[in-house]
Amino acid sequence: MPRLRPGSLLISQPFLGDPNFERTVVLLCSHSDTDGSFGLVLNRPANLQLGDVLELPGGDALPAAATPLGVGGPVQPDTLHFLHQLPELPQAVSLGGGVGWGGNFDRLLDGLVGGQVAPAQVRLYVGYSGWTAGQLAEEVKENVWIIEPNAAAKVFTLTTDAFWQAILREKGGRYRMLSNYPTDPSLN
Repeated sequence: MPRLRPGSLLISQPFLGDPNFERTVVLLCSHSDTDGSFGLVLNRPANLQLGDVLELPGGDALPAAATPLGVGGPVQPDTLHFLHQLPELPQAVSLGGGVGWGGNFDRLLDGLVGGQVAPAQVRLYVGYSGWTAGQLAEEVKENVWIIEPNAAAKVFTLTTDAFWQAILREKGGRYRMLSNYPTDPSLN
């Protein structure tokens, strides 16, 4: 079993049965055997834009206002989290592959509003996914998740709509077969 570590992707099994994580890919941002785990679902659009949740200087006419938001998970849906390709952003945590998690949000926002940061360099999420100490490791043992280690760079290379299927196909072998598993097997 691959080790759980920040920068890994957690790919849900197709028959998970939990609507919060059905056919999702989660980027593991932090993991500790004693403190638990934190991650962001990468392929659940929120049908919201940055301008819907923040009042931006310059208003909704700014390109930054149209930056889409995703649903990072079911925990604290009133919080905003972000991933980015900005290695110089202060207080960011590197997840590998040129991807950072969090950091100085005011600097990020200033860069987005001022046009120095392209919306394509940022992924914003409402809420997050969290596990208590030992919970995620137990779920992995129970085959709830397929782990893709050191894969944070995939965040900016695969489209949200096809992320789950594309990452399984890319893994090949039996995972390629799982990528074609129907949403409702009884309709097959």
